[in-house]
Amino acid sequence: MPLAPTVMPRPRSTPHEDGKTAIQVIERLVSLLDALAAQPDSVSLKELSLRTGLHPSTAHRILNDLVTSRFVDRSEPGAYQLGMRLLELGNLVKARLNVRDAALGPMRELHRATGQPVNLSIRQGDEIVYIERAVSERSGMQVVRAVGGRAPLHLTSVGKLFLTADEARNVRAYATRTGLAGHTRNSITDIVRLERELALVRARGYARDNEELELGVRCIAAGIRDDSGRLVAGLSISAPADFVQDDWIDQLCRTAGQISSALGYEPVET
Repeated sequence: MPLAPTVMPRPRSTPHEDGKTAIQVIERLVSLLDALAAQPDSVSLKELSLRTGLHPSTAHRILNDLVTSRFVDRSEPGAYQLGMRLLELGNLVKARLNVRDAALGPMRELHRATGQPVNLSIRQGDEIVYIERAVSERSGMQVVRAVGGRAPLHLTSVGKLFLTADEARNVRAYATRTGLAGHTRNSITDIVRLERELALVRARGYARDNEELELGVRCIAAGIRDDSGRLVAGLSISAPADFVQDDWIDQLCRTAGQISSALGYEPVET
């Protein structure tokens, strides 16, 4: 008698196979955020379920994930409100758009005056991110980090500006997290040297990178502030190490000041 064919057990379906596609999950997530945004105070799970049409268990599961990622806060058991991470991301987007729009024209003018790449960077966590660049073939320098590239704070002129805006304990916490890893023989890799360097940056009002990120490349940077006086970006000039000119410093600082003024910043008279 022939053997009956073996029937393999059917694997359990994942949520996505049950019709809950990734797009549906995103739609449900957005519907919950929209429902929270429509209310000035915290909202109960029951109310969110009614407003979104989601089953309470589904809403609860998605809300738990949103709480974990800080997009939503649980103000009290069973009640939710929008989280601070949304504010952080919103401010980041606002800073990028406003700074970039205000900086493009002045950056191009500074590039024409110096003939060297001019970079616009912002801070994201323990790194800077290049969000715009004015460059041309006549600069004579290969651009290694394009727009969207990242670099550690302590190895870059703009990153040092952001570290000077931090409290001393936050700078030490940064050093602990990152280990102050170096990229070249000139990299600052211990906290004492870094603190001395940041003191110089504060005293000068601008920052330098002395081949600390890439051998053969030096940078100088000045800060850009918004209408609240907060440091939101850095403007830097990159050039071959033997070609950097101190005459650029005044031009750079004036350009950064011009962009800051366009953002509504008014320096305090001393």
